[in-house]
Amino acid sequence: MKGTIKLANPIPVNGKTLAELQYNTDEITGALFCEAEAKYRSASGSKNVNIAPAAEFDYGLHLHLGFAACIAAAPEIDFADFTRIHGSDIVKFMEVGRNFILKSESSDQNNSDEPTENTAAPSTPA
Repeated sequence: MKGTIKLANPIPVNGKTLAELQYNTDEITGALFCEAEAKYRSASGSKNVNIAPAAEFDYGLHLHLGFAACIAAAPEIDFADFTRIHGSDIVKFMEVGRNFILKSESSDQNNSDEPTENTAAPSTPA
């Protein structure tokens, strides 16, 4: 999924002040995902432990995956640039990362009122 994050608090990146950042979750590679996780663990002070929360509830990972989606869209941006993100802008990046993890950004669901092939018949009479 591609999109734009409009920043309430613009940040300097490579000598320019950016008020919006493009993102593309479809371009997040395995290596970029792992880098986002490593940056998250480093920023949070987490040690290399085997116990991890479910990805659906790992808000710090969501944040860093949002950053990764921006890096995927604009490789000239680095994780270090995101240390200047603050305020309500943090939530915008978390939403991108959360949607990537939960796959809620694509609409693969059948919105039809028609029953699907595997829909069981009601077990009680109407």
